[in-house]
Amino acid sequence: MTDNIHDQPERQNTIEAFNEIDLTNVRELRNLLYAHNMRPNKSFGQNFLVDRSVLLKIVQAAEIEAQDEVLEVGAGTGVLTRELARRARRVVAVEIERDMLALLEKTTAPYTNVELIARNLLFLNPATVFGQAPYKLVANLPYYITAPTFRHFLESENAPALLVVMVQQEVAQRITAGPGDLSLLGVSVQFYGQPRIVARVPAQAFYPAPKVDSAILRIDVHPQAPLAAQEREGFFRVVQAGFSERRKQLHNSLTHSLHYKNELIRSWLAEASIEASRRAETLSIEEWLRLWEVIKEAQDNT
Repeated sequence: MTDNIHDQPERQNTIEAFNEIDLTNVRELRNLLYAHNMRPNKSFGQNFLVDRSVLLKIVQAAEIEAQDEVLEVGAGTGVLTRELARRARRVVAVEIERDMLALLEKTTAPYTNVELIARNLLFLNPATVFGQAPYKLVANLPYYITAPTFRHFLESENAPALLVVMVQQEVAQRITAGPGDLSLLGVSVQFYGQPRIVARVPAQAFYPAPKVDSAILRIDVHPQAPLAAQEREGFFRVVQAGFSERRKQLHNSLTHSLHYKNELIRSWLAEASIEASRRAETLSIEEWLRLWEVIKEAQDNT
């Protein structure tokens, strides 16, 4: 009994100590990592945000309300997790790296509304965590896994209503580009929602500083995707075919990748009111959808 009486204040003191650590202070962060025999792991893309003004911009862009449920993937030290927990009803933080997860347990201990999941984010099914309830995805994404992360969550059974993520600046520009500079990634994201860059973030906002600048990207997900789930695979097969040989005119790229005769491809493009000589990056989402409808109808009639 005596041991229990002493253990409780000791645990409380430990929690309070971790709660007082400013994770945006480089010196305090380095001391914390050193105390736990840790250092940023390049293989996991660990660049920790140490600029509080940027941190607040992320949270503000997500417009967190008291009843919100939030998913954070790649939670790291918990610098963003704690800010989310102060505002949301529930925060589910995903982290795969074992040592980092142990540290995350300590830095988020004072917040009873935080749930930690040890898993690769690409193997997380949001429907098992949130059911069909709406949620927001807010995260500082590792650069090496950005595109697969978007695809995984936007295509999931219960996609987030809103995403606010930190990504490499060049990637953010590709995602938000309009016709003329559209990429396969841009089409893949804009099919599901409306992206916009909230703010540019210099490399110096991170510890250690990466070699490139970043950007805060907000994606307002459409309440309903333009196509039913069973059609999306076929649609994106056509889009991927168009981008497969970017230097070639669209009719040639589609001919080579879809394995139809060039005359047939040209007729489909004409029916969709798209010039055969154009290149994939010049098409809008609406034009890709028109082309898919023409191709789908032709395939259904054969």
